[in-house]
Amino acid sequence: MSILDNVQEVTKRMEQASEKSSSEKQVQLIGVTKSVSSQVASELLAAGVTHLGENRPDGLLEKQAELGRTACTWHFIGTLQTRKVRQIIDAIDVLHSLDRLHLAEEINKRTDRIIDCFIQVNVSGEESKQGIAPEDVPSFLHEIGQYPAIRVIGLMTMAPLTEDTARIREVFRSLKTLQEEVKAKKLSYAPCTELSMGMSSDFEIAIEEGATFVRIGTTLVHT
Repeated sequence: MSILDNVQEVTKRMEQASEKSSSEKQVQLIGVTKSVSSQVASELLAAGVTHLGENRPDGLLEKQAELGRTACTWHFIGTLQTRKVRQIIDAIDVLHSLDRLHLAEEINKRTDRIIDCFIQVNVSGEESKQGIAPEDVPSFLHEIGQYPAIRVIGLMTMAPLTEDTARIREVFRSLKTLQEEVKAKKLSYAPCTELSMGMSSDFEIAIEEGATFVRIGTTLVHT
């Protein structure tokens, strides 16, 4: 199958999953290009993908240099080291991995615009995963209010690597509940209307449970 075929197939599966979701929001596809060339990223754009995600600063900057800053909406989806903030903060549109106050402080110091961010939440509690514990999100949000460059548009998580779909669904459902709780606070700097969850192996479950952004790589770029 070609990349265009892959995009059409994933889009179809997203639409089918959306029909089972209680959310009325359109789900945004992020094509994750961390393991492929700029040429493949260009093919995704040609196939109608308008959002690309990278997890390494050098990978993002390299693709952006070839494709252009305005070629798409650029997402940074990996752990962002504080020392790398200056390098990429004005090259991205959305950060999916805000997980510590020191990072928020550095972003606030290094940019003069508002950065849309997802707070990364470690819902599964796995030591191998980054993110804030769910119970720490309220206090973290309170502290984030002191940094005017940060706008928390939603929450992000990664499900455990398991074939237990009930467990995956539980993790996504828990994040949805937490997102609704934050949204209800009506914080001007944290509207928290979005949910970034779901990858190639579990995006349909994520959409059924309320995801508004899914991060898909392998299923799109494997030909």
